[in-house]
Amino acid sequence: MALYMVTGGAGFIGSHMVEELVRRGESVRILDNLSTGREANLAAVKGKIDFRHADIRDLASIRPLFAGVDYVIHLAALASVARSMEDPVETTLVNLNGTLHVFLAAREANVKRVVMAATAAAYGDDPALPRVETQTPQPLSPYALTKLAGEYYGQIFYRSFGQEIVALRFFNIFGPRQDPQSPYTGVLSKFIVTYLRGTTPTIFGDGEQSRDFTYVANVVDATLRACLAPAAPGKVINVGTGKSSTLNQTITLLNTIFGLQVKPQYGPPRMGDVRHSTADISLARATLGYEPLVSFEEGLRRTVDSLRTALAEA
Repeated sequence: MALYMVTGGAGFIGSHMVEELVRRGESVRILDNLSTGREANLAAVKGKIDFRHADIRDLASIRPLFAGVDYVIHLAALASVARSMEDPVETTLVNLNGTLHVFLAAREANVKRVVMAATAAAYGDDPALPRVETQTPQPLSPYALTKLAGEYYGQIFYRSFGQEIVALRFFNIFGPRQDPQSPYTGVLSKFIVTYLRGTTPTIFGDGEQSRDFTYVANVVDATLRACLAPAAPGKVINVGTGKSSTLNQTITLLNTIFGLQVKPQYGPPRMGDVRHSTADISLARATLGYEPLVSFEEGLRRTVDSLRTALAEA
C-alpha cells in the first residue's frame, strides 16, 4: 500500500481521483484549502482519508505534510481562463508559485514521483491539429502561461535534481461534481443545467469552436497510470480522447439525450479562448498504456444523470 497525496483533492477532478485510490486500497492524504473544493465531494470516502486543510501558496505550512508520501498528484489550481484574465496575479500565485512549492516539498520529502495537471491551453491557437506534445506552446491567457511555466519547473526538477515529475496536459475535462454554479466552470455542466431548468444555453462565439471533451474517469485512469509507468518521468503527455466536437454538435447531442429541440443563443467570443483543440494521444498510449474508457456521449449521459440528481436534492 502506497501513500498518495492529492493536492486539490476536494475538488471536481480530485475527489474522483481520491475515490478511485481508496477503491484500489491505497492510502490517501488530501491537501486542499477548500477555496473551490468542497468536503461534500468526499462524502463517499469519509473516514478512509487523511484530510489536511492547507494552502499550496504557503510553503512553510505544507512542507511537513509531505512526510512519508510516495506519490503526489498535483491538481490544486485556479483552473479558469476567464478568471486568469480578470486576476492574473492570483492565478500566478496559485498555479506557478504553488506548483513550485509542491515540487520543493516533494523533493525534500523524497517523494518517488509527482504527476501534475497541465493543460491543453498551452497550445493556444496553433492551427495544426491534432495537438502533439512537440508543438511549440502558444499560451493565450495567464492561466495557460502559469500552467506551462509549471511544466518547465517540472523539467528543471527532473533534469537537475532527479525528482521524477510527469506533466499531463488535460483536455476539457467534464463530469459529475463540476460545479455548474461557478462562473468559471466548464461549458458542459452549464449547458446541462439550462436543459434541466428549461432555460436557454448561451454559446460565446458562433458555436463552431471545437474541444476534445474528456470524461473525468479517463483522466483519473491516465493519471494513476502516470504515477507508475516506468517511461513517464520527465515527459509532457496529452490526456484526451483524440476526438473533438463543436459546441453546436454538443447542443445537438444534448437535444438527443433530452428529447428536445433547444436552440441556443449566441454571445460575443471570450478573450483568451482557443478556437479548436483535439489531442493526439499517441504518446499516452505508448507511455502509459492509456485508452479512453468512456466516450463523450456516454460521459454526457452520466453527467446529465448526476446533475439531475444533484438539482433534485438541492
